[in-house]
Amino acid sequence: MAKGLSSEALIIPASVNYVGKGANLYRLGLKRSGAAHVVVKYLRTTWLWDKVRVQGGAYGGFCTLDHRSGNFTFLSYRDPNLLETLHIYDQTSDFLKQAEPDEAELRRNIIGTIGDIDAYQLPDAKGFTSMQRYLAGETDHVRQHRRDEILGASVADFGAFADALAELIAYGQVVVLGSEQAIQAANARRPGFLHVTQVV
Repeated sequence: MAKGLSSEALIIPASVNYVGKGANLYRLGLKRSGAAHVVVKYLRTTWLWDKVRVQGGAYGGFCTLDHRSGNFTFLSYRDPNLLETLHIYDQTSDFLKQAEPDEAELRRNIIGTIGDIDAYQLPDAKGFTSMQRYLAGETDHVRQHRRDEILGASVADFGAFADALAELIAYGQVVVLGSEQAIQAANARRPGFLHVTQVV
């Protein structure tokens, strides 16, 4: 993945923004492990919730990790900010390096992660999920191994994830869907940062 990827902005007729930044963490050194999803759960319910939603005023702030591809994304929803939110994303690595969740908090995030991957599904969703697993070669053995990794997550996994996120600061791709005013203001503060396209 080349350093210095362009950052894209799509102007929409809105007063809020949708701010994303992501990269493939496996290519940035993260070892494939179910434990990474516990860290993602922790980020969504602590750092991103507090910084992007509560303090930043966005309707939502979260992150996702595709366990098959390694693609990771930060996302904000109906966000009054733009560069400030990207700055929060870039501080996530430092937050994780200092994070020391106690046993109860770690257990709570492990349980939440298991609940996410084994969530109740209606018949149509079960069929679609089964097809995805078949096409990806994801056997019951592979799925159980992933569960075992989640159940065995520890604070050490937070450090490994933080190292990969430190690389994402420089190598991540930024995409913004937002107001013309916010995008112009961002480019005024960081000239040429966003390549702008008018959607409507």
